[in-house]
Amino acid sequence: MNVGIVGMGTIGRTVARELDRERVPGIRLSALSSRDLPKARAFATTLASAPRSVPLAEMPALCDLVIEAAGAEAVGSVAETALAAGVSIMVLSCGVLLERQDLVEMARQKGAVIHVPSGAIIGLDGLRGAAMGQVKEVVMITRKPPRGLAGAPGAAGVDLDAVTTPTLLYEGPVTEAVKLFPANVNVAAAVSMAGVGPLRTSIRVFADPGVTRNTHQVVAEGEFGRMELHIENVPTEENPRTGRLTALSVLAYLKQMVSPLRLGV
Repeated sequence: MNVGIVGMGTIGRTVARELDRERVPGIRLSALSSRDLPKARAFATTLASAPRSVPLAEMPALCDLVIEAAGAEAVGSVAETALAAGVSIMVLSCGVLLERQDLVEMARQKGAVIHVPSGAIIGLDGLRGAAMGQVKEVVMITRKPPRGLAGAPGAAGVDLDAVTTPTLLYEGPVTEAVKLFPANVNVAAAVSMAGVGPLRTSIRVFADPGVTRNTHQVVAEGEFGRMELHIENVPTEENPRTGRLTALSVLAYLKQMVSPLRLGV
């Protein structure tokens, strides 16, 4: 399978390096793209697989799958470009999809697929299974070191450097959270899509100086019983908003795509 990556940030470069090292047999890194194309070209020279660095418009002709790792603002253009050509995509900034059902319809019409990896969260297989029955509620609590929330609209007006105790920045449905924290709560969007939807999934977002890891807790109750998921992600040094697990989940998803044995729901 030929794969292209759009976005040369922390996640995009990490996934590219691992694919270059043939960490996922059966997956070939064929192309890179970025708003800063010279940056992509410079990075490509460090890879043995020598992927082509091309404008976004040229990606679909080179790939069987396009991976979006460019951030929420790029999802629309990346998805529309790939799907219009009938090429499947993997979306990491999945919060955008909550308000872009037209992209799902485009994928259906073009015979393509929109893939959403687990990213920095766990237990989506269990939530998907539970959601086939009756689920009473799904509640998520996210705690991040204050610096990991810098720049988020939901933290506007808060002096994050002065936060000394856990500070609640938002409480409500996921639909609004993904707008206020577009780079921080894609995990909540994934949880909502796997479970009972963004309107019935509630989230609390804390700036918490007492944690050093991006921490997520999910509690779901329903006819299946009760499940509680807890994860503490180590932030990357380059981008404290992103946990190291995110890139690893992309690799695991790709491995499952080409494997004759597939696990989970």
